[in-house]
Amino acid sequence: MGKSIFGCKFGSNPILLTDSSIMARNLKRRIKSSLPIRDKLTISERLQSLPRNSAPVRLRNRCSLTGRPRSNYRDFGLSRHVPREMAHTCVLPGVSKSSW
Repeated sequence: MGKSIFGCKFGSNPILLTDSSIMARNLKRRIKSSLPIRDKLTISERLQSLPRNSAPVRLRNRCSLTGRPRSNYRDFGLSRHVPREMAHTCVLPGVSKSSW
């Protein structure tokens, strides 16, 4: 159950992800600069207060129809099962499923 919630966390709101990731990038850049140690500590506290799931690494590509997390075609946003089923039902023009 945790994986399905984990992968779809920002599926409906990708803007939250980009805002948080941009903010985190700017904060990390400021920590690396030559600032007094107190300023760096306050910046690191702000960085730690960001939500964990706002990191782009924590997102997972999912099939847009089935929600399957593995074996997705990036170009289409579909898992490997969906085009196969579409070929069986003649939904894809010019594609025929070979069987022997």
